[in-house]
Amino acid sequence: MLAPSPLVPDGDRADTAVLELAHVDAFYGKAQILFDLSLKVGQGEVVALIGANGAGKSTTLNVIVGRVKPGAGEVRLDGRPVKDLSIEKIVASGVTCVPQRRRIFAALTVRENLEVGGYVRRHDKAALKTGLEECYDLFPVLAKKSDHLGGVLSGGEQQMLAIARGLMAGPRVLLLDEPSMGLSPKLTVEMFEDIRRIAQTGRTILIVEQNAYAALSVADYGYVLENGRVSLAGPAEELIENDYVRQTYLGA
Repeated sequence: MLAPSPLVPDGDRADTAVLELAHVDAFYGKAQILFDLSLKVGQGEVVALIGANGAGKSTTLNVIVGRVKPGAGEVRLDGRPVKDLSIEKIVASGVTCVPQRRRIFAALTVRENLEVGGYVRRHDKAALKTGLEECYDLFPVLAKKSDHLGGVLSGGEQQMLAIARGLMAGPRVLLLDEPSMGLSPKLTVEMFEDIRRIAQTGRTILIVEQNAYAALSVADYGYVLENGRVSLAGPAEELIENDYVRQTYLGA
């Protein structure tokens, strides 16, 4: 195993963290899943958290959104701990998670799914209108199928809808949990092109993904999670060229 890279390179990412996990341990019952996990996501950054199945990636997201309370350490937004906040208040603070396997509402139309995503902003009609227009600009196929039921969309379209629904909350931090899951290689490429376009709007994004190359190709910075611990971290382009990462996760 290679020695871990510095988590915060000199002069980079140091004091701009919107989201930070500091020395987090996490458990399901008596089973410890995360061990002393620390990571940062800076303002406007795209950060990839890669690793094999069972490495603890989804548990990391569950800790961030409050579904799992840390056994030690803490989650911070803008430097402030969120341990006493409910899931609803964490979402209202600007953190939105797009879950695995999409979980759209099959019996609702595309537009209705998006309106559900904007529930936290339901009292701001102007913001909802702007959010809907932005989602349709980012995903024109959703605009064309606005009145179609979510359940009749293709898998790729459903993933677009799931991400757009997350954007409707107006998140400051967008969490994507395995966005390529269940997609063909062609649709996976298209999905990450969509994520790249979203990133170009200046959003802060944390991608949890087993497809290491796809995630790192759109990221600014990356972390490798193995058995609940960060084993490597560094700029995404450096991780793509790292021999250990290439051999273990990129099939090189």
